[in-house]
Amino acid sequence: MRKALILAAALLVLGGGALFYTVRAARVVADGGAAAFDLARPGQIVVRDGRTGLVRGSRTRCERFATASGTGICLVTDVAKTYAVVVDRTMRETRRLHIAGIPSRARVSSSGRMISWTVFVTGDSYNTSGFSTWTGILDNRTGYAVTNMEQIPLIKDGRRYHSADVNYWGVTFAPDDNRFYATVSTRGKTYLVEGDYGKWEARVLRANAECPSLSPDGGRLVFKKRMPGGAWRLHALDLATMAETPLAEQADVDDQAAWLDGATVMYAKGGDVWAVPADGTGAPRLLVADASSPSAVR
Repeated sequence: MRKALILAAALLVLGGGALFYTVRAARVVADGGAAAFDLARPGQIVVRDGRTGLVRGSRTRCERFATASGTGICLVTDVAKTYAVVVDRTMRETRRLHIAGIPSRARVSSSGRMISWTVFVTGDSYNTSGFSTWTGILDNRTGYAVTNMEQIPLIKDGRRYHSADVNYWGVTFAPDDNRFYATVSTRGKTYLVEGDYGKWEARVLRANAECPSLSPDGGRLVFKKRMPGGAWRLHALDLATMAETPLAEQADVDDQAAWLDGATVMYAKGGDVWAVPADGTGAPRLLVADASSPSAVR
């Protein structure tokens, strides 16, 4: 409750740029054939089917999906409206938020408490390329949500940074449910930022890092880095030393990778889910065919 009050006060100070409200629990809706499906079963890899868009094993259709500790987030578009739908371990709906835009990224913290999503939107006055991103964060325990976090105070080079074109995407949460990492874009460059949910602030860590994914132990990040030729290549970052390691995947990967285990990451490529060691060794291997949005259940 204290964290929610801190967040409320911070957003009132910011004034108007981010939406803050209480999300009421939706009525529980049965998924149909979901009775035998369990998101909390350890050892499984939950993916979205490439042909039907269904979360495999269930009858729930999602544009993007992520899960942890028996909680899932399903981004779905229905009759020109987009929703962030929170589901329980049997894929029954527990919350529904009406959000703007085209689904892009989704994440759930390891405890299942914190949830984030990113959508593409059009119409922002500062945007010249035709679209921008809105990233939301939901505290699933308290029900408080921010549907566009672009007004979060940002610290860059030791000072508060201000620019009308600040965009965030690709949030990943630390095990403590307070610290998070994300991408920020401003003035033609992208940066890796570290955020503090309780203090409601973020600080820039380094340039040219997009769609971070934090390891289960919280010590490493995998992200995609823009190469001189324009392609994205997966890299790992040791947060203690800030040493960067390119992974063995040589292909262009436009995805927010997920961790299969403490030594391996998985990601969507060419309509399938692939895996590669997180230390730069080895070679990519096909993990799940005709799939996307992978989540490993621990």
